[in-house]
Amino acid sequence: MTTVHSLTYELLRRQGITTIFGNPGSNELPFLQDFPSDFSYILGLHEGVVVGMADGFAQARGKPSLVNLHSAAGTGNAMGALANAWNSHTPLIVTAGQQTRAMIGVEALLTNVDAVSLPRPLVKWSYEPASAQEVPQAMSRAIHMASMPAPGPVYLSVPYNDWSALADPQSAYLFERKVESAGLPGEACLQALLDRLVSARNPVIVLGPDVDAVKANQHAVTLAERLKAPVWVAPSAPRCPFPTTHACFRGLLPAGIATISRLLEGHDLILVFGAPVFRYHQYDPGDYLPAGAHLIAVTCDVQEAARAPMGDAIVADIGLTLQALAERLEPLDRPMPARLPAPASVRQGPGPLLPETVFDTLNEMAPRDAIYLNESTSTTATLWQRLNMEQPGSYYFAAAGGLGFAMPAAVGVQLAEPARQVIAVIGDGSANYSISALWTAANYGVPAIFVIMKNGTYGALRWFAGVLGVEDVPGLDVPGIDFCALATGYGMRALRAESQGELVDALREALALDEPVLIEVLTLAPGA
Repeated sequence: MTTVHSLTYELLRRQGITTIFGNPGSNELPFLQDFPSDFSYILGLHEGVVVGMADGFAQARGKPSLVNLHSAAGTGNAMGALANAWNSHTPLIVTAGQQTRAMIGVEALLTNVDAVSLPRPLVKWSYEPASAQEVPQAMSRAIHMASMPAPGPVYLSVPYNDWSALADPQSAYLFERKVESAGLPGEACLQALLDRLVSARNPVIVLGPDVDAVKANQHAVTLAERLKAPVWVAPSAPRCPFPTTHACFRGLLPAGIATISRLLEGHDLILVFGAPVFRYHQYDPGDYLPAGAHLIAVTCDVQEAARAPMGDAIVADIGLTLQALAERLEPLDRPMPARLPAPASVRQGPGPLLPETVFDTLNEMAPRDAIYLNESTSTTATLWQRLNMEQPGSYYFAAAGGLGFAMPAAVGVQLAEPARQVIAVIGDGSANYSISALWTAANYGVPAIFVIMKNGTYGALRWFAGVLGVEDVPGLDVPGIDFCALATGYGMRALRAESQGELVDALREALALDEPVLIEVLTLAPGA
C-alpha cells in the first residue's frame, strides 16, 4: 500500500515541484525521511531567508515553489518575508510541521495552536487537514490555489504522524488534474477599451509587476508604440515591466498622491496594467487624478480592483489582454514621445563612491541580460535612472517594503536563472536582516554577486525623517560592520572597493568567476 508520504512526493513530482526550501525542526523530519534522489533540498539558516529564497525562485520561474518551515515558531520567523510574497503575487506553498495528532489537544510543546489562523492575512488559503488521508488532496488544492489568479502564498499545516499513514487509493486521481484560468475579457469589453484608447487625446500607460510576471513585456512595448504613449512604471514596483532604454519609457512613479497626479497632468486617459492603483507610501495629500483624466486598470487581482479609490477596473489575464489590445490596435498617426535625455554624468572625487558612480560602473560592466535585486532603498530612484534593464525578469524588489528580501531572493533567482548573472545591490542596513543567505549561496555554489553599499546608516530612514520633519532620532546608524569578514566566515569570497578603480577590478574578478562573491563598496551617505 502507498503511504501519504510517497503519494504526496509523487504529486509534487508530477507538478514539477522538485526543489524544496527549508529550515527543519523535529516536526518536519518525518516529511523529509527517505528524501527522493530526484528532489533538491535547499537549506536556509533562518526561516525568513528560506521564504525569501523560495520567493525569488518562484518569481523567476513563474511557477509555485515549496517551503518547509517548523511549526509556529518557524512560521512566525518567516512572516515578514511572507508579507513580501503576498504583495508580489508569488505562488508559494508554505508547509509547516504540526505536533502528532495525539498531542495537539493537550498543546504539547511545538504544537501549532490555531495553525490555520497564524499566517493570515498574508496567505490566500490556510488549512490543516482533518485526517491523514486528506493530506494529498490538501497539497493538490494548495498547488492550484497558489497558482490561480491572483497568484500568492498558501499555507498547509501537517501533523507529523500523517506522513506514515496509508493513503486513500483514490488520491491517485490528483496526479492528472489540471486547473486553468480563462481570463481574456469578452469581445464587447475589449472593443470598448480599444475605442477609449483610440479616442483619447493624450493617453499614458502605467505598468506594474504583474506584466513582468507573465512575461508580457513585449506586448506592452507593442501597445505603447502603436498608441504612441509614454510609459511609467507603477510606484514602488517590485519588478521591471518595460525596457528602461525604450523611447517611451518615463521612469518610476513616486509613491505620493499629489506627486503622481502632477506627473500625469495633461493626460486624459491613464491605462494601468498589472499594478495596484496605486501603492502609495509617504503622505502626500492631493487629488488622486489630474483634472480631466480618466483611469482604467486591468488587474489579475479582484481585491486590487475593488479597493482602488478611483477609476474603472477590469479583472482579467494581464498577458492575454495586453496581447489582444496590442494586436488589434492600429498604429495611431501621431509622433512618438521624445526619448528622455541620458542621466547627467557625475564627477567622482576621492573618498566614498557616489551611488551614481556605482550604478554607472555596474551598467557598463555587467552583462546586458543581468538580473538586479535591489535592497539599497535610499538609492532606488538612482538605480532606475542609471541601470539599463531590457529583458523580462531583470529586476526584483521587496513588494511590501520588508527588509531582508533581496539577499536570499538573489539566491533563489540565480538557482532559477543559471544562464543569467544575478547581481544584488544591498544597503548595509538591509543586509543584516538576511546575512545568513550568504551561507546558502556559498554552500550550494550559487554564483550570485552581492554588492553591499556601505555608508554606515539607514539612508532611507534618514530621508523619511526629513519628510516627516523629525530630528534627533536614535538608531539610524550602523557603523563598524565588516561585511568582508562576515562573508569570509560564511565561506564566500569577499572583495572591498574604496575607489572606482577598485570597484572596476572587483567586478571584473567577480564576473569572471563561477562562484558567489560579495563586494563591499564604501559609498557616500545621503546628504553627506
